[in-house]
Amino acid sequence: MDTERPVAATLTIVEVEAVSKPINPLLAKYLVQLALHPLRTKAITLGVLQLLQEVLATHLAGVPSRPVPKDAPLYAKALSRAKIDSKALKMAAYGFFVSAPLGHLLVGLLQKAFEGKTSVSAKIGQIVASNLIVAPIQISVYLASMAVINGAKTKEDVLRTVKGGFMHVMRLTWMTSPLTLVFAQRYLSPELWVPFFNFVQFVLGTYFNTQLKKARLAAEAKKNQKKREEEEDKSE
Repeated sequence: MDTERPVAATLTIVEVEAVSKPINPLLAKYLVQLALHPLRTKAITLGVLQLLQEVLATHLAGVPSRPVPKDAPLYAKALSRAKIDSKALKMAAYGFFVSAPLGHLLVGLLQKAFEGKTSVSAKIGQIVASNLIVAPIQISVYLASMAVINGAKTKEDVLRTVKGGFMHVMRLTWMTSPLTLVFAQRYLSPELWVPFFNFVQFVLGTYFNTQLKKARLAAEAKKNQKKREEEEDKSE
């Protein structure tokens, strides 16, 4: 899910160079690239963050590394220890090829619809449109992509995943989005909004991904324990 907001996407080089407070040189360079090459920069950013999110969640949840043959190449062993697997690479591809372009397009359309409107009612309308139009589209695409990445083979499997998780993710978005937006409006310059919302989404995404992986591990352990008990009962 893309974490941009309309104001953040209107950066210009002049705005980046006109930040009143000194900022980290690397951040300044990033903001310049965001202004010069917005789609490319967002795609690379979300691709990297999605990869890191999956890898970090796997470590935090305690998911065991996949075994590799003893004669496997050194890089394969290193990737296994780092828990960089095919799913992590698929998540990176999702961030680069799906999430970033979709968010760039939707936020651009939202900006165009409210361009030049600075009244309070316009700002409220922009937030409402973002949460009731943009967010549902992004969430639906996110859930469908996660279904495919997790092995969904049919259209019915994908639709089942979207229907099952849509309102849960939507409620979380409605709870966190206004809070982060208010914080950004009060304490951050507009040119810092994109990095800020990316960071917030990364933290939240890592947390929920970790909880999901822990739940899956617990369910698998419970299933295996039940299977062992049934086998012991049969042997008696």
